[in-house]
Amino acid sequence: MPLYNYELIDGECKICGGKFELRRPVSRTALDECPLCRKPVRKVIAQIHTPKILKPVSVSEAKSAGFKIYKRRDKGVYEQL
Repeated sequence: MPLYNYELIDGECKICGGKFELRRPVSRTALDECPLCRKPVRKVIAQIHTPKILKPVSVSEAKSAGFKIYKRRDKGVYEQL
């Protein structure tokens, strides 16, 4: 289930702090009001976090992680290393 960020449309709240995160199924509609203080809220678009790959993975690292390594020998022909 994705994690959604919400913030109050106007004003502040001591109960929810004006912002909150909520894990909801994709099939559900977005919230219109805060579940704690019942004030109107809007969904905030959050940054997408992706892992950063600093260097290419070597053949030995890939093998130790359990992947099969193939090398191209001819057009459409691959050989497992």
